[in-house]
Amino acid sequence: MGEKVVAGAFDLSDRQRYRDKLRQCLTVLERLLAQQRFDRPKNLMGLEIELNLAGADGLPKMLNGEVLERIASRDFQTELAMFNLEVNIAPHRLGGRVFDRLAEELRTSLAYAHRKAGEVDAGIVMIGILPTLGRDDLVSSNLSDVDRYTLLNDQIVAARGEEFTLDIEGVEHLSCTSKSIVPEAACTSVQLHLQVTPGRFADVWNAAQAVTAAQIAIGANSPFLFGRELWRESRPPVFQQATDTRPPELRAQGVRPRTWFGERWISSAYELFEENLRYFPALLPICDDEDPLEVLAAGGTPRLAELVLHNGTVYRWNRPVYGIADGVPHLRVENRVLPAGPTVTDVVANAAFYYGVVRALAEESRPVWTRLPFETAAANFDAACRHGIDARLRWPRRGRLGGVAEVDAVSLVRDELLPLAEAGLDAWGVEPADRDLYLGVIEERCRRRTNGASWQVATFHRALEAGLPRDAALAATTRRYAELSHRGEPAHTWPVGLPEPVPTG
Repeated sequence: MGEKVVAGAFDLSDRQRYRDKLRQCLTVLERLLAQQRFDRPKNLMGLEIELNLAGADGLPKMLNGEVLERIASRDFQTELAMFNLEVNIAPHRLGGRVFDRLAEELRTSLAYAHRKAGEVDAGIVMIGILPTLGRDDLVSSNLSDVDRYTLLNDQIVAARGEEFTLDIEGVEHLSCTSKSIVPEAACTSVQLHLQVTPGRFADVWNAAQAVTAAQIAIGANSPFLFGRELWRESRPPVFQQATDTRPPELRAQGVRPRTWFGERWISSAYELFEENLRYFPALLPICDDEDPLEVLAAGGTPRLAELVLHNGTVYRWNRPVYGIADGVPHLRVENRVLPAGPTVTDVVANAAFYYGVVRALAEESRPVWTRLPFETAAANFDAACRHGIDARLRWPRRGRLGGVAEVDAVSLVRDELLPLAEAGLDAWGVEPADRDLYLGVIEERCRRRTNGASWQVATFHRALEAGLPRDAALAATTRRYAELSHRGEPAHTWPVGLPEPVPTG
């Protein structure tokens, strides 16, 4: 959500008033689109990364307030739980050596934050889910000391009316309950923003939806939660179940979850904002004092604060964003698919792949979403989360045969999507050296069939085979991961296993 929200009770009139304001905002958005008031193309991208705090023992540290005080930078913010931080990188124009500049900024920021965290015996770990998290870590008393998180938790709990159930059948089975949404905080992600014109929005969003499975397959980095080996990318099922306002009866009736892949291809950004109002009740019915119709009539740029806040409580994997910069409204596609880590190089490689392939797919004469059923794209996403780099996906056949065929994820990425990503980065004006360096990381992951998740699982099992108890093996894997992550070489180069002999007994 990102906005400052003051905790407090809502009375019976608040939701109706908020609903009315949401409808006003939607009307104004429609008029802004019709009047072509939105920003012209600027090729702007942005990046946010959620981070974990852990001690030298690999266990989570509930110290984000103390660490943020020491970092003292507006680039770093709190996240849901006290072992989380988020770093925001200022928008960059796609082109030239943008990815090298991005990598240098990230390395500098994260190294500084890591040093400051060290002052309170903590460190930054960039990983999808910290393997050492226990159920006692993910409780409401460990929510960050920020009103909006307390209020969001209270409202989701009230909407559900009963405990949350985490039930994930992966390599192993996890079944437990939670009295709060804090298990969501286990999931630390990378969010990639791309500013687009209204006319291009639908093509970019559809393209982003189509490639989510490929992103996850090559970038999976979250195989563990609460000591269980689950899916290769466990964030999506954890996030969905930890924020699910629907008891079983509402699920049976087909009510949509707030963490959502979606159910159809779109033809405009307006459709997504309209769906938000149609399907999802307000969680935070906080009304702004702006009258958006009056502001629009006076020639101003309305904030649409209620629309923005409501949109922030619907957790699409590709989310539409309405924003204002220099008094001019703009639209962004926010890609929320990827886990954090393992290294800055890996994060930037994932970004380069995404921005390249989305540009190329959005400009194809026969777009992939006209040949791929939406239900198949959603099933691909599920398969990639379950199996990671070993996933098999369904994708449109090339040539005159048409139809959809099953293909190995790494073959799809290597043979079809990487050439598209290369062409897309060329179209953005990215220099060949930048393009080849970061897409080369993706190519090597495919060649070695290795990503962060596969390394974590292989190293964990080596530790078990060497005689370490399960919790100790997870902690040792986490410590080794953190060590290699800070060295900075991409994860496909990491040696599997622990560096030192592991004592038995």
